Amino acid sequence: MSPNAPAAARRSAEELHLRRELAAVYRLVAHFRMTDLIFTHISARLPGPEQHFLINPYGLLFEEITASNLVKVDLAGHAVEETPYPVNPAGFVIHSAIHAARADAHCVVHTHTKAGCAVAAQQDGLLPLNQISMEFTGRLGYHDYEGVALNLAEQQRLVADLGPHPAMILRHHGLLTVGTTPAQAFLRMYYLDKACEIQIAAAAGGAKLSVPDAAVCELAARQLAGEGHDSDLSDNHAYDLAWAALLRLLDRIAPDYTR
Repeated sequence: MSPNAPAAARRSAEELHLRRELAAVYRLVAHFRMTDLIFTHISARLPGPEQHFLINPYGLLFEEITASNLVKVDLAGHAVEETPYPVNPAGFVIHSAIHAARADAHCVVHTHTKAGCAVAAQQDGLLPLNQISMEFTGRLGYHDYEGVALNLAEQQRLVADLGPHPAMILRHHGLLTVGTTPAQAFLRMYYLDKACEIQIAAAAGGAKLSVPDAAVCELAARQLAGEGHDSDLSDNHAYDLAWAALLRLLDRIAPDYTR
């Protein structure tokens, strides 16, 4: 195809698929009420040596995002294709640092949900109060608040605090998850936010909270991560089945996400 062809016409099948997957995540975040108007971000790394990424067009609600209007940017957050939309600089400070540091972080999801922000304000962070919460036992980083993420110097500390973990609580700020696919990153965020909701609800009950034995929490974390080699049974298809069900949901309620 001619290099002068429109950018959309030059997109590979792999990029088109990734655009649809990322647009699906945006719509699901909107559907499950995890948005903050036009703020927060979800990004995905495109294949290839160029270090290009897809991110939301700044100014659109998540329910307006489609596969075609996602913005392609470089590691500095500059658009590499013509677009009428800007990129939120605070958003890509966080995302670019993690994409650059973690080869497995193909997708990064960041939210400001009420429950997530509430737990991010609690000194002890996320507690293993429920099986859902235990997925993150020993697998959750914490990053202290440094103001709005507009300073590049914060990037190294963000990366260090995330470490090898699949998720992080940004204290006094919100939640963050990473994944090898948009589906994995979304499902981790869905359950991290659900764990925060459970914690706020349990604390609101007023009774003393009960935390299981640390060894049991770690066992549950391994099982939920598919590492439960000391279990009699396994459920290695759960996330794939859940993602397929979520895509069927979008096909019913927001089929234009693929546009």
